[in-house]
Amino acid sequence: MKTLQTLLVMVAFVTLSAFTIKSDSDGYKIGDMATDFELENIDGTMVSLSDYKDAKGFIVVFTCNTCPYAIAYEDRIIALDKKYASKGYPVIAIMPNNTDVKPGDSMEEMKARAKAKGYTFPYLMDKGQKIYPQYGATKTPHVYVLQKTSKGNEVKYIGAIDDNFQDANAVNQKYVEDAVDALLAGKEIKEKTTRAIGCTIKV
Repeated sequence: MKTLQTLLVMVAFVTLSAFTIKSDSDGYKIGDMATDFELENIDGTMVSLSDYKDAKGFIVVFTCNTCPYAIAYEDRIIALDKKYASKGYPVIAIMPNNTDVKPGDSMEEMKARAKAKGYTFPYLMDKGQKIYPQYGATKTPHVYVLQKTSKGNEVKYIGAIDDNFQDANAVNQKYVEDAVDALLAGKEIKEKTTRAIGCTIKV
């Protein structure tokens, strides 16, 4: 009986530890400085945030080919780049999934998807899955709005693109647009964090 109790305590400890470890690795918070990266783009080049000398900031979107939520938001991600790249906030899309688990997110599939949809922004692969944990991304899509400062790329918004993944015409709050518009106007962002809605990143 004592052995059983000991075993149950150990199982409970391991289970709680797993949750604790997960919650401690949440990634960036508002006000943190995002580390730059160098990831392979669909055209074979390596892309870093530092390449964008004239940018005022970035709309970093963790997304993929296969998630229904990412697909639902695809046109809106394209629209964000078309609206804000010329204003200094380009979209940088990053595919974070393990392609062994999701072969539909392979580099070849990424290239095909970008070509079919006419992506106007880089579509990078997080090879080795090293970048998304730094950010704390858990979903596809998951958005981080960064602003260039003298200290680095400051995290200004984290979360969802808007409040209705099912219907773009029924959106009431455009979180990412509101955040970038506020930054461009030199104003405070009203909603700095929202809950990202999407598929779990595959590891």
